Parts: sequence; C-alpha cells; structure tokens
Amino acid sequence: MGMRDINRGQAALRYGRVSLPGAEYFLTICTEDRRQGLTAPPVAAALLAEATAMDRDGTWQLRSLVVMPDHVHLLVILGERLPLGKAVARWKSKTKAAIMEGIDWQRDFYDHHVRPGEERAPILHYLFFNPWRAGLCAREERWPWYYCRAEEWEWLEASLAESKPFPGWLESR
Repeated sequence: MGMRDINRGQAALRYGRVSLPGAEYFLTICTEDRRQGLTAPPVAAALLAEATAMDRDGTWQLRSLVVMPDHVHLLVILGERLPLGKAVARWKSKTKAAIMEGIDWQRDFYDHHVRPGEERAPILHYLFFNPWRAGLCAREERWPWYYCRAEEWEWLEASLAESKPFPGWLESR
C-alpha cells in the first residue's frame, strides 16, 4: 500500500489536528455523500440532545450548534474527558441510531481551532445565518434546529441586524 497524500481527502482533515482541553473548536460534521435527512424533527432533536448531554457531562461546553439537512456545525470548548477526535466519535456513535436509515456519518470531520483573541461573533453569525443562506428559512426567523448558549444569545441577538463579515476561512464553506 502506498503512502497517503496528506494534502488530499480525509487525511488532509486530520493532518496537523490539535486537541487541547479548554480550547474552542468550530466543527463541521457531514453525512456520507451529503445525504439529507438530519432536519427531520426526531433526528435533529436527538442530535441536539446528545450535544447538550455531552455539555452536561463535561465532554465539551456547547456554545452553539446548527443542524442542516446534510451536516451539523458546532462551536464547542473541549473538556478534559476526551480528546477532540474521540469526543466527535462519541457524538457520532450516540446519534447513529437516531439518523434515518440509509444515512451514515462521514468518516471524519472538519475542525477549526478558534485561537485566543480570535473574534467569536463572526462564527456565531455564520451558524445563525447558515439556514437562511441555504434558503431554509427567512432572515428574521430563528431556525428551529439552531442552539445558542443563553449568555452568547443575549449579545448575539442584539447584533443580528448588523452586517458583519465572516472570517476568510469561513467564506469558502
């Protein structure tokens, strides 16, 4: 077997991945072949329930989450219990039974380590407006499968009318 090209495919997602307890991560977890079905109410509710259960048990602190038809975005602060890859693997494993027949999770996931001093507002705006940009809801609507921690929501809600640019690394997604 030849060596894996770390610049291509799923190997590129893992190359250079850092897992730091207490660090904040923007995660994107997709379905295999981008199959849709995650926004069916019982499925989306189960995805959110497991993400909040992992918040309660200290695996991570869930700051925000949005469930889209074929992927989920999360903004989390990693806890001490599990490294990032194992935390995501646990979430996928615990939610596997809830996702519809014929849909599987993609083998890996995308992560962005949010560095200290990096502004969080553009990431939270990106999550909030993702369903609107996809044509799933009106701009003034709050998507039913969007979650934001209460302390974040206080200032985020007030800022939604402002037009803020997304960080460069988010524009291509």
